[in-house]
Amino acid sequence: GCVRQPMDGLMAVDDATGAALKAIQCVEMTSRGEAVHPRAGDITYPDLFLQRCTQCKRCTEECPFGMYDEDEKGTALPNPTRGRRCGICMGSCPERIISFKDFSIEIKADMVVLVTGMVPATAFGEVVELTSEEEEKKKDADAPEPPSDQVIKSNILNLTYRQGPELPALKYGFPDSHYVCFPYESRRTGIYPAGCVRQPMEGLMAVDDATGAALKAIQCVEMASRGEAVHPRAGDITYPDLFLQRCTQCKRCTEECPFGMYDEDEKGTPLPNPTRCRRCGICMGSCPERIISFKDFSIDIVGSMVKAIEVPEEDEEKPRVVCFICENDAYPALDLAGINHLQYSPYVRFIPLRCLGDINLVWIADCLSKGIDGIFLIGCKYGDDYQCHFMKGSELADYRMGKIQETLDRLVLESERIRVHQLAINEYGQIPDLLNEFMEKMEEVGPNPYKGW
Repeated sequence: GCVRQPMDGLMAVDDATGAALKAIQCVEMTSRGEAVHPRAGDITYPDLFLQRCTQCKRCTEECPFGMYDEDEKGTALPNPTRGRRCGICMGSCPERIISFKDFSIEIKADMVVLVTGMVPATAFGEVVELTSEEEEKKKDADAPEPPSDQVIKSNILNLTYRQGPELPALKYGFPDSHYVCFPYESRRTGIYPAGCVRQPMEGLMAVDDATGAALKAIQCVEMASRGEAVHPRAGDITYPDLFLQRCTQCKRCTEECPFGMYDEDEKGTPLPNPTRCRRCGICMGSCPERIISFKDFSIDIVGSMVKAIEVPEEDEEKPRVVCFICENDAYPALDLAGINHLQYSPYVRFIPLRCLGDINLVWIADCLSKGIDGIFLIGCKYGDDYQCHFMKGSELADYRMGKIQETLDRLVLESERIRVHQLAINEYGQIPDLLNEFMEKMEEVGPNPYKGW
């Protein structure tokens, strides 16, 4: 009747009749030891091996029908007549002590096939060891180490790359790629893993995957024939220009390029391979001698942008902050913040970079010596679920900022004046809070003492 749902008198009479018939059915079935709805007639009961019970109370809490009570220790006390034989308690028990005679998680089998243990053929082999010179560098415990790659020698590709003969691999041997935006692209231009080499999948998926990889390879051949870059800066026709007369053979460019563009001769001088280049500019940021540049993107071009920024006088009480921002995720996120009319401090000036890995310490020094109060670096996320379009750029930027303390000590400035943050494109709502919080920190730290010099 009206206890169950709103209804009028005549409906309530019919409703009571139906409920009475159900009650009679329940009494009859219970007397025969049978379950009621929905598994009507089931004569099995849950069997508990209580000697292994850990009193976790999962079964008593998760049973929808309140079949289980518990004693003072928390041990489950089943009430079989309340049970509906759903088996939810069996699934909830971490010790697997609940079972039914006709429904149990114990299976006698001659063979068990696990479909989730798939690894690519490229995962079987030895990890390529570092050279002896690099090992000597790693012995210096005081020097921070740049993020390294895992290259497994599987004798499949046998590439003549300075960074190893195979594709850089992830934790379980699958080739490294930007899984979200560029799933087919490996870190070696023109090589496109597909099927179970790229990720675990079944046959039909592998066919579609191979089709996608083949189309990507055709696109790569066409663009390379026109001298253009492939993803993510597709169509870019600039190349890195090296002033090798000033090269000190530090090998930073050959080690840090995520795409293995640089080989090197016996002296350690970099040998660029332009068709491998993705135009990310990470090599430009890595070079301490600033000998690498592009026609439309260089140390001097960005340095001129820094010098063109107006710095308010100290008595104006307007802190000036420069934000170096990645053009792939962080800059579009800034666009979205503007489209959604989100407001942040007007004293921030943005300089877009191809990748946050382009950041060169000379720009940091120029900003601080010019009198700019703070520097904020915003790039893509890195780590196990990285979103950096150039794979390692954001991680390399964070590594380089770990060495900025020397510059700050030389200028006698506080470390709080520089901050690095990773931002996904869908996190644009965080931008106002991030910038306003940083501006408050700058007001707390005080003006840059180099203002006006």
